[in-house]
Amino acid sequence: MIDSTSLDRREFLSRAGNAVLAGSAAALTARSYARVLGANDRIRLAQLGCGGRSEGHVHMAHMASKRTPVEVVAVCDIWSLARQRRAAQVKHLFDTEPKMFQYSEQMLASPDIDGVMIATGDHQHAKLCIEVVQAGKDCYVEKPFANVLAEAKAARDAVHASKQMVQMGTQHRSQPYPLAVRDIIRSGRIGDVVRITQEWNTNQPRWRTIPQLDDGKHPTLLREEDTDWKRWLLGKPDRPFDPHVYLEFRLYPEFSAGIFDQWLSHGSDLVHLWTDETHPLSAVATGGVLTWQDGRENPDNATVSLLYPKGFLYTYSTSFSNSYRSYSRIRGRNGTIENYGGEGASLFMVTKEGGPQEFDPESNGRPMYSAPPGMGSPAEEAEIVHVPGAPPPNSLGPDDDDADHLMRWLNSMRDRSQPNATVDHGFSHAIVCIMAAQSLWSGKRLYWDPATEEIVDSKPASAA
Repeated sequence: MIDSTSLDRREFLSRAGNAVLAGSAAALTARSYARVLGANDRIRLAQLGCGGRSEGHVHMAHMASKRTPVEVVAVCDIWSLARQRRAAQVKHLFDTEPKMFQYSEQMLASPDIDGVMIATGDHQHAKLCIEVVQAGKDCYVEKPFANVLAEAKAARDAVHASKQMVQMGTQHRSQPYPLAVRDIIRSGRIGDVVRITQEWNTNQPRWRTIPQLDDGKHPTLLREEDTDWKRWLLGKPDRPFDPHVYLEFRLYPEFSAGIFDQWLSHGSDLVHLWTDETHPLSAVATGGVLTWQDGRENPDNATVSLLYPKGFLYTYSTSFSNSYRSYSRIRGRNGTIENYGGEGASLFMVTKEGGPQEFDPESNGRPMYSAPPGMGSPAEEAEIVHVPGAPPPNSLGPDDDDADHLMRWLNSMRDRSQPNATVDHGFSHAIVCIMAAQSLWSGKRLYWDPATEEIVDSKPASAA
């Protein structure tokens, strides 16, 4: 990973010493552009960041290798144990020995890599995406795309200025049931959307789950001499080495927005898919550490409400204290779509329930018919969404390791068409996550100014 505190490419190259020279980087880019992948060419992937999510990336690549020629040829991580683990997985699945790199600039100098999959810390995604595309490699980057607005804009602009195919790790854009719901909404069946509510819950001390760090019972998992702490900080203010911050970074707001970066990125991306929106008008968030008093700084219970230009309210909530009945609910003027389960669940019901009601003028405006709680009348025509050819819907949904989503990126690498989850989709979910986090910590309602692409404290004229 790069250790530049700036996004300036020339400064980075000047610091890289004998790793990458500006001339060789330019030549590498030219060679990468010149190589056009044919249908039978083997796509050569590298893993940048070799933690837990990278294990899923290698698994997806292996599943995809049953459909198209693809292999993992390199792994890169500044932590020796992480890259050794990932290399062993590649050896087990592909029966090949991948090259191992400690630093990204070493790996990106290799001409034998077509695409790079990024699965590093949240605060590193955007900066590393810039490095990958400027090296002439296609890129698959995990969510959140960014959690600093300036970095989100810089990475998006770098992708637009390149010829590279970049896919976000928001896999639900490639799954049949969310796409079917988008089509139902577009058809007008439930009328204009007026409110979307998501509540995705769990009951556990999420992320504070690595006993080998300092419990005195296990061998030390992470030692400072086995990694490069300053490189991992990636421009953040210097601080003493802390293995908890390194491995449980999602608990600390300097490096992650916690559950907003993890689940709100997916939730808001689904909202944008369903409604064809790209940004909210405003956001207001609240939350705190209510249950897991273990030194974490990001909340274990949080809610954010966002208002959108098309005139609907989107409210997202998560509790780490009670896992009761996660759901998503899309309310339209003429009906409702209910999703049973948490992030990724594929069980959707469409009903006329919630639509216009007839009123009895002789009964002080009460409805003509009122069903018992939780039940709809036969006239409300509730039905479960089924997609021909897709697995039956359920309240869990598919695994995070979605080979179909990866295949769309691999196909885009061959035909140079845009993938399903583009850098612009990533920029949109980043806006939501960043606004939610800033509102939470500032205690303010914040606004998005689409003209200046800035987060502001009062409603901008361009949003009127």
